[in-house]
Amino acid sequence: MEFNALVVERDEGGKTAATVQQIGMDRLPEGEVTVAVDYSTLNYKDGLCIGPGGGLVRNYPHVPGIDFAGRVESSADPRYAPGDAVVLTGWRVGEAHWGGYAQKARVRGDWLVPLPKGLTTRQAMAVGTAGFTAMLAVMELEDHGLTPDKGEVLVTGAAGGVGSVATAILAHLGYSVAAVTGRPETADYLTTLGAARIVPRAELAETVKRPLESETWAGCVDAVGGAMLARVLGQMKYRASVAAVGLAGGAALPATVVPFLLRGVNLLGIDSVLRPYGDRVRAWDRIARDLPMDRLEAMIQPATLSDLPELGAAILQGAVKGRVVVDVNA
Repeated sequence: MEFNALVVERDEGGKTAATVQQIGMDRLPEGEVTVAVDYSTLNYKDGLCIGPGGGLVRNYPHVPGIDFAGRVESSADPRYAPGDAVVLTGWRVGEAHWGGYAQKARVRGDWLVPLPKGLTTRQAMAVGTAGFTAMLAVMELEDHGLTPDKGEVLVTGAAGGVGSVATAILAHLGYSVAAVTGRPETADYLTTLGAARIVPRAELAETVKRPLESETWAGCVDAVGGAMLARVLGQMKYRASVAAVGLAGGAALPATVVPFLLRGVNLLGIDSVLRPYGDRVRAWDRIARDLPMDRLEAMIQPATLSDLPELGAAILQGAVKGRVVVDVNA
């Protein structure tokens, strides 16, 4: 039996190319569970894996796609039976292990999570790693004392995948969300997701001039890093927390330790790749409960496997808004 997959190949000169091909089941990697994939999605890592040079890929040919959702087709793992709806994010699937840009996937049972009741596989991929990471960030902020009565919560890179879902979740939970974006045309989109106000990126883009500024934010989900994160740290309220989820603005942090010492600010690192199973189940259950589906629908940009090379290039340029949902069977 053959099925469609987006296959990235590299020639002798090191140049890579991604094309939709028909491949056989015998080419799937080892694993206890075979999944008939319904949908995948597009993340920054996927753009790196699809694009020239292959990014995070070490072995070719390769099938990218760090997320997928579908139904179990066969299983040697007693936790999963044929027909079970499942979702996968992380574990270096789509990077070191063949991923979700195919109609079939074979993975370890430990990497899967049962799809919560109330979520469809399409909705799960509108969430994907970006939304899963956003929920982990919200949970960590709450675990460190954030409540809606504490004040405004800042979301940087708000029009991107993580930022969009974080904005929608926080607004639904009753938080006043200040959404940072460098694209003025996304203001209406962010307001629709629940942002109470829009903060132009230029207002926070300058490197820190003083180690402390006025106490402004009760919490922050930061997808940018770099100079913006350094600036935001100096604007946090006493004992407030920043959940760091990305580095679109760079990996360097030109900051001082003063916000940590004088205001007790917490910088919380959010890892979604190797997150333990219990945390994953908790996060997906919270997503099913606390992410309004009408706002989720507003984020979706539909796509097919053949659209991915172009979209992969676009996401690396910061030109993708919201969440791309890839129908691998279209």
